[in-house]
Amino acid sequence: MATHYEITYIIKPDIDDDAKAALIDRFDKILTDNGATVDDSKDWAKRRFAYEINHYREGTYHVVNVHADDDKAVNEFDRLSKIEPSILRHMIVTRED
Repeated sequence: MATHYEITYIIKPDIDDDAKAALIDRFDKILTDNGATVDDSKDWAKRRFAYEINHYREGTYHVVNVHADDDKAVNEFDRLSKIEPSILRHMIVTRED
């Protein structure tokens, strides 16, 4: 049975729209290439942080809902998002359907 994951990540605010779209496409593709199904992938909001993260005071929150039979796709997303300089923070949560 497939597990439902919700992935939220924060994108740097000073990235241009084309680079942001390419980043989102790349990370959605990482999920699908590793066997996950992306249900939706959308910007949530540009928000001000409670505290500074890597010298930034705000960022764009992006939410992705995926279904996967195993954790290979989310593990790869987790690994690559940690080394992507345009992603300030990310969080992966298992959801109950």
